[in-house]
Amino acid sequence: MGGIFGVASETSCVLDLFFGTDYHSHLGTKRGGMAVYGPDGFSRAIHNIENSPFRTKFERDVEELEGNMGIGCISDSDPQPLLVQSHLGSFAITTVGKVNNAEELIRSVYENGCTHFLEMSGSRINTSELMAALISQKDSLEEGLQYMQERVDGSMSVLILTKDGIYASRDRWGRTPLAIGRKDGAYCVSFENFAYVNLGYNHFAELGPGEIVRVTSSGVERLVKPRKEMKICTFLWVYYGYPTSSYEGVNVEEMRYHCGAKLAERDNADCDLVAGVPDSGTAHAIGYANRSGITFGRPFIKYTPTWPRSFMPPRQAQRDLIARMKLIPVEAFIRNKSLLLIDDSIVRGTQLRETTEFLYRSGAKAVHVRPACPPILYGCKYLNFSRSNSDMELFGRRVINDLEGRPTAGEGVAPYTDPDSPCYKKMVDKIREYQNFTSLQFQRLDDLIDSVGIEPCKLCTYCWNGKE
Repeated sequence: MGGIFGVASETSCVLDLFFGTDYHSHLGTKRGGMAVYGPDGFSRAIHNIENSPFRTKFERDVEELEGNMGIGCISDSDPQPLLVQSHLGSFAITTVGKVNNAEELIRSVYENGCTHFLEMSGSRINTSELMAALISQKDSLEEGLQYMQERVDGSMSVLILTKDGIYASRDRWGRTPLAIGRKDGAYCVSFENFAYVNLGYNHFAELGPGEIVRVTSSGVERLVKPRKEMKICTFLWVYYGYPTSSYEGVNVEEMRYHCGAKLAERDNADCDLVAGVPDSGTAHAIGYANRSGITFGRPFIKYTPTWPRSFMPPRQAQRDLIARMKLIPVEAFIRNKSLLLIDDSIVRGTQLRETTEFLYRSGAKAVHVRPACPPILYGCKYLNFSRSNSDMELFGRRVINDLEGRPTAGEGVAPYTDPDSPCYKKMVDKIREYQNFTSLQFQRLDDLIDSVGIEPCKLCTYCWNGKE
């Protein structure tokens, strides 16, 4: 996915920008970047963070960058922020989202007079550069951002740094968040609203879907009012969001407690211990344990000094290896115990199967699995959280194909999304069999929505039910 952060201050913004951007490191693992505007104009630093944290890569840049306005990003894909010179003036741009119609947009930009892009490895064009080209088709940044939002199929939130302030545009359907913080002499804009709390900012506002504002050290000017319709990603609460984050007024940690409690209310598993797969499964497990009365425990501990994140490398085989290496068993809580294990989801199925086998090898007599969300049957079209190149990479879809004896799509998948249907029950039992779980029970979509607690029409649930 990725995260973005910006600061406009009466004094130097560099330290706030550094720490605020660093607080988005859980959202991306490939590149980090910062751009500032100061007495000498724009300056920028971009580093690869695949094998080293953002903080260690940018400590020297903090000493060298100078400016009172800046934007930063943690990116899971392209290097950014980019510095751009156009008829709209000089600006820096950083983005987060996914574009499904890139080829169409590239052709339209060529037809409107753009002569070239800087091609990346793999013959790709940097998404932020493409967004900058679309924006520059219009007579102002405000008009350009609106035009870009209308043209993008997918989602795209943007920060643009100019000499006159920071333009912030939340994606058209509000699938990703943007929040604004305020303190004396400064304002900031952030994907994660917890990122500015320790920097002394108080919560000021949350941008609505499609809303565009200009942020300066003295205030926030609304340029485009928010749209009424919203489809914020529900998976932000289930997995991606940091526990201290809140979206639309709903805290991630609290939602996960509610989600685990909902799982417990529909369950009657006979087990000795409830455990969560660290880190995102832990809060769901606490909620389950609190509601069920079954003891919560940690049968394995994540070795965080060197392996803080399981999705660090882009290749699945590397992620699987790291997931295995970072979990260290606590045999006293495993041997001869019946365990109930809660993970945030089952995407490809590889890591959870290996975790279960790891528990059996460590002496567990039973492993009951309770994913905190329904089966993922559709690859995300908006944020690409699952990294799937095809729906057929999803474990649930492969199981459906096995049950049907053929590749299944569209209406053929729909019966498997209904938790009360015979098709759904067959799918769950086949997943349990393939994964060697003692028992398996997924969270229901209606219970998941209740756990979030905002209007269902405002939530994107596409990855579970295929409905946009």
